[in-house]
Amino acid sequence: MRDTLKHMTRFNPEPGSLDKWLVYLDHIHTKPIEMGLSRVNQIKDMLGLDPTFPLIIVGGTNGKGSVCFMLEAILTCAGFNVGCYTSPHLLQFNERIRINQQEVSDHSLCEAFDSIEQVRVRSGISITYFEFTTLAAMRLFTQSGVDVAILEVGLGGRLDAVNIFDADCAILTSIGLDHMEYLGHTRDAIGFEKSGIFRKGKIAICAEPDTPLTVQQHANTIGAQCFLIGDDFGYLTKDDQWQFWGPKGKHHCLPYPALRGANQLQNATACLMALDMLRDCLPVNMNDIRQGLLDVKLPGRFQVFSGQPVEVMDVAHNPAAAVILASNLDAMGSFQQTYAVLSMLKDKDMEGVVQALKHCVDIWLVSSIQTLRGASADELVMVLKNFGLTRDNGKVIAFSDPAEAYVFACKHATKNDRICVLGSFYTVGAVLQYKSTIWRE
Repeated sequence: MRDTLKHMTRFNPEPGSLDKWLVYLDHIHTKPIEMGLSRVNQIKDMLGLDPTFPLIIVGGTNGKGSVCFMLEAILTCAGFNVGCYTSPHLLQFNERIRINQQEVSDHSLCEAFDSIEQVRVRSGISITYFEFTTLAAMRLFTQSGVDVAILEVGLGGRLDAVNIFDADCAILTSIGLDHMEYLGHTRDAIGFEKSGIFRKGKIAICAEPDTPLTVQQHANTIGAQCFLIGDDFGYLTKDDQWQFWGPKGKHHCLPYPALRGANQLQNATACLMALDMLRDCLPVNMNDIRQGLLDVKLPGRFQVFSGQPVEVMDVAHNPAAAVILASNLDAMGSFQQTYAVLSMLKDKDMEGVVQALKHCVDIWLVSSIQTLRGASADELVMVLKNFGLTRDNGKVIAFSDPAEAYVFACKHATKNDRICVLGSFYTVGAVLQYKSTIWRE
């Protein structure tokens, strides 16, 4: 009965009180994650959300945010009104929904939430935080009259709330072992779930070099136009430039993306493939592409702060992302010592992340994070102990929160050392929030 009343009673916050809305949305449903589209589809139909502008939907294990932000930057340079929906956020919720690269206001978000809440209460349907915010993003994009919307999948694809909308172009960035409790325990199973964003007769792009057979099979079964990196499109590097090739030709003398890391060429290649295939409805020229690649900014993805010591922020939270981070750290050259500020969610493969990075790190500064899913510092200490890294040998130090661990690193690292903050959006967000507070002071 209590749950029924919670779902049926309309929330009436103070006007513009986004923080109160977000607290409410966090407790609106009995489960934080519930896979399935029937509930959110019903509310979408009641709201009349039927976008007429092109939709690019981006799924994958890692690299989704990078692809979304690159597409957003290039299309904005081309003069289009661009809506972009990504998750999660680092510092504030508004980061998730942007129009023309500007975060939407608290007032606009609250108005969208209120409209959805009215329909939800009348229908008696309960939806999750992510489902609610996905509807809000599309409502704001529709009201603003965007020319194109870029939507990032939250989890999986087939049963993710974003999949209530039909992609004109679907992109899979990578396929790795993550969220296995929801998506399956093999890359074939996970690939099938992620390929659920493909549509009959529409463009389906896979930038994963080792594409599971299930992805290709599903694309063939539904009749999607499927293109695979390495077979149908790809890239070549030469000195300080690179070249894209695909079914509609080549793009020469491209600048490396402003986002750092060798893996960003794979992400940029997926973007250019999508733009080539959509050129009839979203024409962009070479200047737009070059400028967009140079302009793109995405905090927390191998974000390097120059200085002494050098600082690296990366939200790597699964083994596949940790392997890429390790490669990027290795490419930076040698440092006297590397301090790693690490906190993670307990449902992630903590051992896999440590395994990938242990050769790069000298001192582990582990901390708890303030969320129900967060692993405690003591749990991380036990994971590291399995690798012979302990408090006793001075390789591990525990803290109550990421900011405290970061402050310790700053006090003890020399100008020849390196500090790397990783493991979760919560980890990087907490440290970036602390850094922004220091900068303001």
